[in-house]
Amino acid sequence: MKRRLPWGALARMTGRRALLAVPVLGAVTFGVFAVAAASPFDPVKAYTGTAGLTASQENLDQIRANLGVDQPLVTRWWDWITGALQGELGDSSVMRMPVADVIGERLGWSVLLAVTAFTVAVLLGTALGVLAARRRGGPLDRCACSAAYTLEAAPAFWLGLLAIWFFALQLGVLPAGGLTDTASDTVTFDQVARHLVLPAAVLGVSQTPWFFLYVRQGVGDALDEDAVRGARARGLAERTVLTGHALRAGMLPMLTLIGSRVPELITGALLVETVFSWPGIAAATVQAATAVDFPLLAALTVLATVAVLLGNLLSDLLYGLADPRVGFDG
Repeated sequence: MKRRLPWGALARMTGRRALLAVPVLGAVTFGVFAVAAASPFDPVKAYTGTAGLTASQENLDQIRANLGVDQPLVTRWWDWITGALQGELGDSSVMRMPVADVIGERLGWSVLLAVTAFTVAVLLGTALGVLAARRRGGPLDRCACSAAYTLEAAPAFWLGLLAIWFFALQLGVLPAGGLTDTASDTVTFDQVARHLVLPAAVLGVSQTPWFFLYVRQGVGDALDEDAVRGARARGLAERTVLTGHALRAGMLPMLTLIGSRVPELITGALLVETVFSWPGIAAATVQAATAVDFPLLAALTVLATVAVLLGNLLSDLLYGLADPRVGFDG
């Protein structure tokens, strides 16, 4: 009998998480403003640049007032919150444009990179984990485990530099960075796809070890269970035993990784974007932090926090759908 999806329980869980997200986002944004206020960087100096060296104190004070950084911390934070609730994220002082435009121009490219890399990590980690679990202790298992533990300790930016040296400089088969070719004035699908290969592969490979180790352990344990041994004793094909029994049971622990890997994925994406000059939000994040750009910093932090909360919700929903014993109302 086909099991019906518990839409009511799904909706209740989503609603509870949405309510809990409100104070979390409020606390996170306040923390951003508090840290930025304590920063030694002066947003007025970052805004004026070299022109600020010869500007009068009166002009500097006027710029400070225009930027809103002359107000108390709580006032700046509350003004930003009330504006954001009305759809007004303010203007970025470092980018000299509305925050919504900054995010709109860059967010899509960051999402493309992150989704592609996440897909690579899940598929590669799952495939290697299943193959290693079938012959634990074999040559493939030992090589894959050694590579996984090595990659866990390897920073994403180091992997990026190594990939550029080998594939772009030594072999010359892939571009070293950017979104399009240097001489091109238009963005085409072919160019974006070619320029996406290296950053997505590097970010995906950097996330693969955790998926591989979880799948390997889960599938390996499932293969030792009595139910799987019974299926083999009944003469079922090895592929059926592996995909129909062991893989499903072994994949359950991996579902919890979807949420827990989101912060690491965001951090890795920022580093990879910087190394490969990918036109995502990395450059905007760095500039906003060094220039103490309050509105842009707060908006980018909210985006990252929402991504983490959605990742955790997605992992819980997938786990509950895959294992009916878990439920959604707990």
